[in-house]
Amino acid sequence: QVQLVESGGGLVQPGGSLRLSCAASGFTFSSSAVSWYRQAPGKEREWVAGIGTVGLMRNYADSVKGRFTISRDNAKNTVYLQMNTLKPEDTGVYYCHVPRLGSWGQGTQVTVSS
Repeated sequence: QVQLVESGGGLVQPGGSLRLSCAASGFTFSSSAVSWYRQAPGKEREWVAGIGTVGLMRNYADSVKGRFTISRDNAKNTVYLQMNTLKPEDTGVYYCHVPRLGSWGQGTQVTVSS
């Protein structure tokens, strides 16, 4: 069955960096666009970034543009989210999503705090 497993979250100080990973299985990963979303406490889930099937098309929310980079390795069935210059408002649970399947991972917690 379809599985999306996020990892790489944690506690980091403002200005720090983290790299999230989303390992996929159970479907044709190389044919699927993938997005990252996040949900802060008490707020709705919001789209963060998306990447096309071969990585040429990448889009970002204005709030993360210039700080986050989405990438993928189709040989490893994995999508990454490199997050730099992190801010406290980046805190939340980060989810991997495959739109064409409607599938979500379980999420990984990112906390940016001093």
